[in-house]
Amino acid sequence: MRKPLALILAAASLSLAWLSASAVALRSEGPAETRAALRRALAESEAAETRSARLEREAAATRDAAERTARQAAALAARIQQAEAGSAAAEARLSLATRELAALRESLGREQQPVIHLTGALQQFSRRPVALAVLRPGSVEDLVHLRAMLDSAVPQIQARTAGLRARLSRSRALRAAALAAAGQLRAEQTRLAERRRELAALESRQRLASRAAGGAAAREAERALALAEQARDLDSLVAELDRAGTLRARLAALPGPVMRPARPEEPGLAALPEPAVPEPSATAPPAPYLLPVAGRTVAGFGTGEGATESRGLTLAPRPGAQVVAPAAGRVAFAGPYRGYGRIVIIEHPGGWTSLVTGLARTDVAVGEELVAGGPLGIAAQASPEVTLELRREGEPVNPLRFVG
Repeated sequence: MRKPLALILAAASLSLAWLSASAVALRSEGPAETRAALRRALAESEAAETRSARLEREAAATRDAAERTARQAAALAARIQQAEAGSAAAEARLSLATRELAALRESLGREQQPVIHLTGALQQFSRRPVALAVLRPGSVEDLVHLRAMLDSAVPQIQARTAGLRARLSRSRALRAAALAAAGQLRAEQTRLAERRRELAALESRQRLASRAAGGAAAREAERALALAEQARDLDSLVAELDRAGTLRARLAALPGPVMRPARPEEPGLAALPEPAVPEPSATAPPAPYLLPVAGRTVAGFGTGEGATESRGLTLAPRPGAQVVAPAAGRVAFAGPYRGYGRIVIIEHPGGWTSLVTGLARTDVAVGEELVAGGPLGIAAQASPEVTLELRREGEPVNPLRFVG
């Protein structure tokens, strides 16, 4: 006779005991790393946008066609890096929202079970007519006790389920955030594809315009390839290219030919003082100095031991990421080199040299003059790693000291 009432009281007691416990905390794997990646991507996107705007202003202000084209290409490369960083930020947001939503769904599934049982018990009790309860012996007394218990329990249930209602609202907000992040990711990927097409078209026009003057560059490229075949390792290749660059600078500093005097009695070439040829010396580092790609640091300068000690900075960018010139300079070598993928060596004024390795494709040629941020090529699609080395008269220097 009292069995239904006992079942109702048992269900209510169980629910109140469960709701009195604290809510289960949300747990997710690696949220700190994802948030750090989000902050890094946002900072990289802002820096790339600032650099692109500056290069576009410089391109509009210059009158030299070649210089304008070079700065336009660098601006497009910066826009590509901005879109890549935007995609990374959207992926991080989507990952955070998806991870938190999955944890929240699991928590809500556990929290909703007792509430479902309590709701079913109360609905069963509500279907019991009051007149029938009055006619049954002892039912009125049980009804009075139950009413008093519910009057005190219902406010507590409402207060303790407020957190559950807040979690449900949070779940709806997370679903909306995940949809927004997915939409932003698609937009960034579309923008990235458009920027890459624009850069490819500009590079095609640039190659066509410079094809007429390609004879000397082709011969220099052949000499660089010959040096690469003769070099024992990458260090000896950089040293040989440094010596060739020093010789070229000294030859460029020599004065032009002196015309024969119209009258033999007038002083000619023998009477002129011997010109002083300036010796190359290391000066201030190239500025601005940039990282060639945006990504996670795999190996820092000086890490490792002995022969394996890193002489540069190794970064893990996004697959197929845009790689740019760290500073203005002249391409001394561009192409494949054993064990390093495709590499680019850039000579900077004052005895400084930058070496970028790990490219899947190079978009520059030997002898080409680059501006800071100019496109060099792209990183690999599978497990990309790009290494940057900065050398001062052949000696490795930590590039992070000069990155602005």
